[in-house]
Amino acid sequence: MRDELFVRGDVPMTKSEVRAVCVSKLELDPDSILYDIGAGTGSVSVEASGYLTNGKVYAVEKKPEAQVLIEANKEKFSADCITVIKGTAPEALSGLETATHVFLGGTSGNLEEILDHVLRTNPDVRVVADFIALESLSEMLMWLKKHSIEAEIIQMQVSRAKAAGSYHMMMGHNPVYIISFGGEGGMSFESGK
Repeated sequence: MRDELFVRGDVPMTKSEVRAVCVSKLELDPDSILYDIGAGTGSVSVEASGYLTNGKVYAVEKKPEAQVLIEANKEKFSADCITVIKGTAPEALSGLETATHVFLGGTSGNLEEILDHVLRTNPDVRVVADFIALESLSEMLMWLKKHSIEAEIIQMQVSRAKAAGSYHMMMGHNPVYIISFGGEGGMSFESGK
């Protein structure tokens, strides 16, 4: 889906090309239960909802202005399977049905606690996370190593054409690191296998 279709604001949004890769890496089933943690505008939630004929998306977001945008995008795209969860993960995940899939767009500094929680509740959970900051990427890599989890790691950088008079030049966006692991036949949280 094109970025300009979404109701925006000043809240960060996972851009179209990155969103397409992340949703693909989630490997959703029609009845998946997805946590979109740090949901921002809800762009990943909305895009993922199109795959879920019998599933649900819990868009977890702590910022009130972002919660309003998620609701607006939910309504705009008739994405009725999305429920906005107001709060910070992992506390905000308490009482939700167990996730089969998790997308981490933002963790508010709680990366380890969130990952520990979702793997403890479902050792077969499929996790996809994207990172721009090298410190966050490093924290994720250390967590994976600590738990002996093998993950797929890709780095993508998108460039878009911008008019410069009668010519066009490519303008590069920040590189994004996308890490994915787990899923059906996943690993035991305790052993990392």
